[in-house]
Amino acid sequence: MSTPQRYLNQVAVVTGGSTGIGFAIAQQLINEGAKRVYITGRSLDTLNLAAQTLGASAIPVVSDVAKLTDLEALKHAIEQRGDTLTQLFANAGIAEYNSFGNTTEREFDKTFDINVKGVFFTVQTLLPLMQASSAIVLTGSIVGNKGMENLSIYSASKAAVRSFARTWANELKARKIRVNTLSPGLTRTPIMENGLKLNAEQLAQLQDYASTAVPTGYIATPQEIAAAALFLASNEASYINGIELTVDGGMTQI
Repeated sequence: MSTPQRYLNQVAVVTGGSTGIGFAIAQQLINEGAKRVYITGRSLDTLNLAAQTLGASAIPVVSDVAKLTDLEALKHAIEQRGDTLTQLFANAGIAEYNSFGNTTEREFDKTFDINVKGVFFTVQTLLPLMQASSAIVLTGSIVGNKGMENLSIYSASKAAVRSFARTWANELKARKIRVNTLSPGLTRTPIMENGLKLNAEQLAQLQDYASTAVPTGYIATPQEIAAAALFLASNEASYINGIELTVDGGMTQI
């Protein structure tokens, strides 16, 4: 069966596009005909490796979303090629545990600088390049609606992302730019090792937990989350705006 070409000749940005969900989004965009996909991340080596895998349609740009100068450089790189954007996936983020009562200001600022400030200024900086009737997808999380222990900062940051989608959907209605939030559940990405610092035993325990806590019985792949992201950004979702699409195998529904 042939791959649909929903994104033929379109131009997108995927922040945090070198690994995990972001990489899967970029890969599927290109598979569906995207002309160019700008992927960002903080590691040049990881970005270059991702770009090599994705092919010539992927444009790697080293960019830390917490730094406004980096976001301006990203905007300049897009302008230099004469591109305007049809999709923006504000996906870059981190997930780290914090212990309430022992959390430092540095821990708080790190998460909010990337997950909240980063999302806000990514969209604001690139907004002048967005075409009318384009689409913005923000990566949230089911924790934005939950009260999981030792995740208060991360959870609050994702609740803020959800709030952005509501407000921006209203503020951008004159340009017919849709803004939606995609909130994944348990997903097997490098964040589990790099952010949450889970070891092999803990990852196995998490899979055992998912087998009973998640109705589908397993942890999602990045590709499964990316499929939902591409739907939200496509013309198939033309009447979907301001929502939170939860993709968690039913975990939060039971």
